[in-house]
Amino acid sequence: MVNHRTADGRAAHLSAEDLAALRASLHEQRLFRREQLRQIGAAVPAPAHRPPDGRAAAREEVRAALAASARMVLADVEAALERMREGRYGNCPLCRGPIPLSHLVVVPQARYCGRCRQARGAGE
Repeated sequence: MVNHRTADGRAAHLSAEDLAALRASLHEQRLFRREQLRQIGAAVPAPAHRPPDGRAAAREEVRAALAASARMVLADVEAALERMREGRYGNCPLCRGPIPLSHLVVVPQARYCGRCRQARGAGE
């Protein structure tokens, strides 16, 4: 298998400028998701003395789904930043091939290349 790393351990297809821009994007995403979770957590639930109605239950369900999604993306972002710190960012852990920069720009927390992502049948 071809080694897709430079001598310093970073993905060979990503320049220092690419990595800096992707790191900044990940940090921005982390701040956004943390703020999103803070706001979701600060949402005022319906008073306990009122019987739950359909709208309140639906709002709570949406709020729980949004929080779960934000936590999942935040975990993916944190994992991507960890891979960056360890010099493993930008390479697919399954085939060890490069993840295209064009995909990382759109989804900087991407873990897998397109082929392996499709083979897994999952999002990221």
